Amino acid sequence: MNICIYGAGAIGCWLAAHLHGAGYTPNLIARGNHLNALKRQGLRVIEADEERLIQVNAFGDQDTLAAQDLIIVTLKAHSITPALDHLTSLLHENTTILFAVNGVPWWFFFGLDSARTEQPIHSVDPDGRIWNDIGPQRAVGCVLYPAAELVAPGVVKHVSGNRISIGEPKANMTDRTEKISAILTKAGCRTSVRRDIRNEIWIKLWGNVAFNPLSVLTGATLDRLATDPGTQFVATRLMEETQAIGEYYGARFGMTIPKRIQGAASVGPHKTSMLQDYLQGKPLETNAVLDGVLELASLANVDAPTIRMMQAMLQMKLQTERSKN
Repeated sequence: MNICIYGAGAIGCWLAAHLHGAGYTPNLIARGNHLNALKRQGLRVIEADEERLIQVNAFGDQDTLAAQDLIIVTLKAHSITPALDHLTSLLHENTTILFAVNGVPWWFFFGLDSARTEQPIHSVDPDGRIWNDIGPQRAVGCVLYPAAELVAPGVVKHVSGNRISIGEPKANMTDRTEKISAILTKAGCRTSVRRDIRNEIWIKLWGNVAFNPLSVLTGATLDRLATDPGTQFVATRLMEETQAIGEYYGARFGMTIPKRIQGAASVGPHKTSMLQDYLQGKPLETNAVLDGVLELASLANVDAPTIRMMQAMLQMKLQTERSKN
């Protein structure tokens, strides 16, 4: 099977290392200094106080590759549309794309019992290009729970976790999800196939909406954000609003908010992916994490004042700081 990891940053490289250990040879799409390091010296993975060097097949987003059977997209949501021309060049008739992307997915309404079943999420897919060029029928949903950091070009440190959930947008069980699950399980990931992957997406969004913006505004790591009384209070309000929006769309939250906050604290002194991007001067995935949630709130007429306040503060911070550069 030809497997490609598209957007092989911290989490994508961690996953590639595990696939490599299971006997697969995934093709990694990366860019910049990270791509150069992968080509020159290979992938160095730091995990459980052990370090290993893996020689990988690394390519840029302009390189020509053969069509792939399975593409695992680990890009940030805002990077999918700019990558479409290259991404679609890797497709054959039966290519499946596993979207391991934070936030509200562009295919959210596909297969949902809703009058909007053919409507993309405009915050993530404003021109409908992803919907039209890839097609939601190719998509399989995915929620990644591992935490990893790109500590240097070509060097990835695993922080915690190995759990992955996948599922069909149409909330049914299929052969392709079972095959993907078997591949990820062989690679040492604790993989579950969910009948309704949207439930898992909302559970992940709980943490993303609450802690990602807070981490950028404060500079704090997850353990501090989840245990400090002040930021814990704000995170709780954000989670309450996120839960109300999710429940409108049929989501079932299988744990309490305090339990979810406790889970974030247990990760330890980890910088969220949004804070890592902020510190590196990269664009932030606010379109899928904040804007997408607020788009769903608006369509559902659900009030979300704390999320809107967080969105406004984060936008002002970025505009003020980055306009000086």
